[in-house]
Amino acid sequence: MNKIKIKEIFESIQGEGPYVGYKQLFVRFCNCNLKCNYCDTEFSSDNDYIEYDACELADAVNSYNTIHSVSLTGGEPLLAVDFLKDFLPRTDKKIYLETNATLADKFEEVKPFIDIVSADIKLESSTGIKDSIKFHDKFFDKCRGIETFAKIVFNNEITDEEINNCCELGKKYGIELVLQPVMENDKMTVTSEYAAHILDKFLEMYEKVRLIPQVHKFLDVR
Repeated sequence: MNKIKIKEIFESIQGEGPYVGYKQLFVRFCNCNLKCNYCDTEFSSDNDYIEYDACELADAVNSYNTIHSVSLTGGEPLLAVDFLKDFLPRTDKKIYLETNATLADKFEEVKPFIDIVSADIKLESSTGIKDSIKFHDKFFDKCRGIETFAKIVFNNEITDEEINNCCELGKKYGIELVLQPVMENDKMTVTSEYAAHILDKFLEMYEKVRLIPQVHKFLDVR
């Protein structure tokens, strides 16, 4: 049975999106297919990892009894799709996938095992990544029938075109949009007034939008 490198497994409080405050088990996968400007997560497979096969990881995950769900995070978990297809049927926990929403075909292979999708919409103004909308469009189309919401990390360079593109995706697929200001430690990099202003601009075009900063950074938890 093939093994995969897992960066870490830990219990903590979900600090992003509409599931803020729920206790989760985080399984952090190594490696990512993107490189966002604001990313502060260590997910390299070069060192400090543990190798698991599907049975070993399932046994580890199934031993936790007081969690709301298992957050597959990274990095980008869908890069390990072959491993996920072997691992996920072996656990009875609710599965919460955190993804950059660019690997639609890989997601489709594990869709039957996913309960909640926390998907990013990558803005060029905050990530440096261009033309991500076409990948997100395809990804959200694959998410039909599964509880899905989109996180939008923004700074003070967000453009009206980006806001419009996000709202059009939200309306097309009926998903909730969660605005998340870029953070430095436990501080937002934009003012509260600016964040509220951006929320209003979104709400002028689409009603299912919320502003939720990274609460775990205020709580000083992982």
